[in-house]
Amino acid sequence: MSGHSRHLPADERRAATVEAVVDLAAEQNPSDITTTAIAQRMGLTQGALFRHFPTKDAILQAVMSWVAERLLARVDKAAEGATSPLAALEATFKTHIDFVAEHPGVPRMLFGELQRPGETLPKQMVQTLTRQYGERLRRLLEAGKARSELHSELDVDAAVVLFIGTIQGLVMQSLLAGDVARIRRDAPAVFAIYLRGITHTR
Repeated sequence: MSGHSRHLPADERRAATVEAVVDLAAEQNPSDITTTAIAQRMGLTQGALFRHFPTKDAILQAVMSWVAERLLARVDKAAEGATSPLAALEATFKTHIDFVAEHPGVPRMLFGELQRPGETLPKQMVQTLTRQYGERLRRLLEAGKARSELHSELDVDAAVVLFIGTIQGLVMQSLLAGDVARIRRDAPAVFAIYLRGITHTR
């Protein structure tokens, strides 16, 4: 990647920078990633890097934009191909898990941004992504209730929180274990428990 990066057009250089940051975040604490490390990963000087991104925050903004666009596009496509709201929920869950397994640096960066003090633009972008993701889940859950796939008294807001929290828990377990592949192994059984909770009355 490094030799190729020196000769990329501007748009491809920016995309390669995002890829380098996501890769580095999978290997180390995202808050410790420096512009020097990013430039070295790409085989560039810092000066060349700053011609495309004036600040480190600008790089983080590009990363968050990339994450939001790719994740939401993938879950939208997965949900659209499902035959029912319940199937769409499962497809969304599996697609999100696959995305994290393919890009383990992403959740590390998202968690890191949410812990930063103040209201930075990258942090606001993470919050917006979470809200947009939750809105998609809310629509699927409401549709499931309307089609009697989910019980009529289901608390949709709580079900959204639990869905997102379930994925976050799987991510944390895989990070603690130092085993990214674990998230794919554990996901089916964990989702089955979630599904029982939203489809069966007490």
